[in-house]
Amino acid sequence: MSGGAPAAKITGMGHAVPPRYEQQAVWEAFFARHYATVPAAERIFATAGVRTRHAVVNPVGEDVSCWGTAARMQRYLAEAVPLGKDAVAAALTDAGVAACDVGLFAVASCTGYVTPGIDIRLARDLGMSTDVQRLLVGHMGCYAAVPGLGAVNDFAAARGRPAVLLCLELPTLHIQPATDEVDQVVAHALFADAAAAVVVQPGDGAAGGPAGYAVLDIAARTDVTTAEYMTWDVTDAGFRMGLSPRVPAVLARHVRDVVAGLLGRNGLRLSDVDGWAVHPGGRRILEVVGRRLELPAGALDASYGVLRDYGNCSSATVLLVLGRLRSAGAVSPGRHAVAMAFGPGLTLYAALLRAA
Repeated sequence: MSGGAPAAKITGMGHAVPPRYEQQAVWEAFFARHYATVPAAERIFATAGVRTRHAVVNPVGEDVSCWGTAARMQRYLAEAVPLGKDAVAAALTDAGVAACDVGLFAVASCTGYVTPGIDIRLARDLGMSTDVQRLLVGHMGCYAAVPGLGAVNDFAAARGRPAVLLCLELPTLHIQPATDEVDQVVAHALFADAAAAVVVQPGDGAAGGPAGYAVLDIAARTDVTTAEYMTWDVTDAGFRMGLSPRVPAVLARHVRDVVAGLLGRNGLRLSDVDGWAVHPGGRRILEVVGRRLELPAGALDASYGVLRDYGNCSSATVLLVLGRLRSAGAVSPGRHAVAMAFGPGLTLYAALLRAA
C-alpha cells in the first residue's frame, strides 16, 4: 500500500455497546469480595483510568465466574449477534452502502467461538449476498483490528467492491474464579464489551459517508522472546488472561522504531501526524507510547477518553478511538493519523491513514 496513491478508504464507522456500569459500583458490589485476599486490588481498580464500562453480563447481578466454557460460548452467541448487527448496520448507513453490495465481510473476535460463525449469521441477518466472501480473524487479541483493516482494504482495492470489518469482543463473559493473582485483578479492572465496525470502499475518491480515512500502509512487529508476557488460554472455566507487568517495557523498546519505519517509508515524520488512535491497553501503555514518541500534551486524549468511558474492549477499542478522532475533527484533510494496537506475541500493529 505504500509508495503510491491510496487504494481504498474508510467511508463508514459504527459501534454498539451493551448496558453500562460504573467502575466504582461494580468494585463495591462484586469485586471487593471476589478479590478480598488481594491487598492491592482496590487500588488497581481505582487507578485503572476507567470510570464506566459496558458488559453483556454485569457480575453484580449475574456471576459467571463459576460457569464452564460451554455455557459461556452459548451466551457469547446470544449476545454477539444483536450487538454485531447494530454495529455493522450503523457503519453501512454511515457509508451509504447497502448490505447486499458488500463483497467481503471480516469479523475479528477472540472472546468466543461458534460454528456456524457469527459472520455467517450476521451476513444472513443483515441481508448480505449469499456469495459474500467472509474472513474470521480469531484469537489475535487486542491488535486484530489493524491486520483486519489491512485485509478489507486490500480486498476493496483489488476487487473494486466495498468490504466490512467488524471487531466484536465480550471479555466480561470470562470473569475467572476468585484468586489472589494480581494479573487477574488487572484484567478484570480493565476489560469490557463492545462491537465496532468500519466500511472500506475502493479508491481515494470513493463515494460514501464522512469518515474519509485513506488506508496508506500497515506495519507489524512481533517480539517472540517475550511471548509469555501476554497469554489468552482456553480453560474449562472460559478464557483466562495472563498479563505480565513487563509488557509496557517491551513496547517501550519497539514503538518508536515501528512508527518511524512506517512513516519513513511513506516520506513522513512524526510532525506530519495530527491524530493518534492508540489502543488504551491501560494507563501505563498510553504513558509509555506518549513518552517514547515524544507526543505533545493532548495527543492521546481520544485514547484516554475511550479508556475512561469504555475500558479496554480488546480488538474493538482502537476503532472506538479512531471514531472519536473523527467525531472531534482532529485530522485535517490531507493530514495523517496513525492507529496502533498491541497484543499477544508480543505484537505491535500500526496503520497509517490520511484524512481524505
